[in-house]
Amino acid sequence: MAARPFVDQPVGDVDAARSLAEGVARRLDLPQPTLVRVGMNALFRAGDVVVRVGRPSAPPELAIELAHRLHEHGIAAPTPAAQEAYVDSDAFVDGDLAATCWVPLAGTGEPIDWREVGAIVRRVHELTPADLPVGYPLPAPTSFPWWDFDALMVDVGTEIDEVGRSGLQTAIVRNAAWRGLDGARVVCHGDVHPGNVMTTAGGPVLIDWDLMCVAPPGWDHAMLLTLSERWGGDASAYPAFASGYGQSMADDATTRRFAELRNVAATLMRVRAGRTDPAARAEAELRLRYWRGDADAPMWHAQ
Repeated sequence: MAARPFVDQPVGDVDAARSLAEGVARRLDLPQPTLVRVGMNALFRAGDVVVRVGRPSAPPELAIELAHRLHEHGIAAPTPAAQEAYVDSDAFVDGDLAATCWVPLAGTGEPIDWREVGAIVRRVHELTPADLPVGYPLPAPTSFPWWDFDALMVDVGTEIDEVGRSGLQTAIVRNAAWRGLDGARVVCHGDVHPGNVMTTAGGPVLIDWDLMCVAPPGWDHAMLLTLSERWGGDASAYPAFASGYGQSMADDATTRRFAELRNVAATLMRVRAGRTDPAARAEAELRLRYWRGDADAPMWHAQ
């Protein structure tokens, strides 16, 4: 089993990413690319193509092959952009940066059809590793660096007040049984949340497959369990998702552990980001109010 997901390092140097995207545009005779957004990857728009630049842990061409495999199994995922015959690779590499080209998704602005998203995730969970490209990473999600709670608490614990730190540590200890990963394991998308769903005229498309993993099925349910409670999302989202999936995991003990620990990780990562980003620090303070037991703790904001 792979030790790392397909992408677990941020793109980092945006200027270097831009330079690579510009090189891709010249190679494919595309318009000058413009930056759309930066997260773990940097996305650039070049005419009718999105150039995605990141630091993959495996050959970048596997992302293209994965998309084709997902489509073959009726799974709504982004579509690779067709490239001219003279281009001898589906990916473009510069050092540890790699770029791939994709068809832009046209969002409708309509609410997410969570029932259909649940059906998509069910189809993902029915895949076997043999259905995916040879070499595409499928680690255990608990190997992700942001899931190493002991290391995170050592790293940022001194930056958190005693009450907040105690609340976080209590949640970590309370859910310690996650380490066993009890039960069946399936192929998971790895990061199902509203920001990774695009509503198009053809229905919802599940995007950002960089954290695919093998885990208990509840891993892909967990975030939605606290969507309304902590993130201000639609309370009907998880019931609709579970209906489309064909099963609710709201009462599954492992899924509940994942749900709370995702929120622990989300808080600790905001504290870390807050060292250099004032907006992240402000958001971390909002999240810490919950762990301090504040009955009026505000909803959290995805960033």
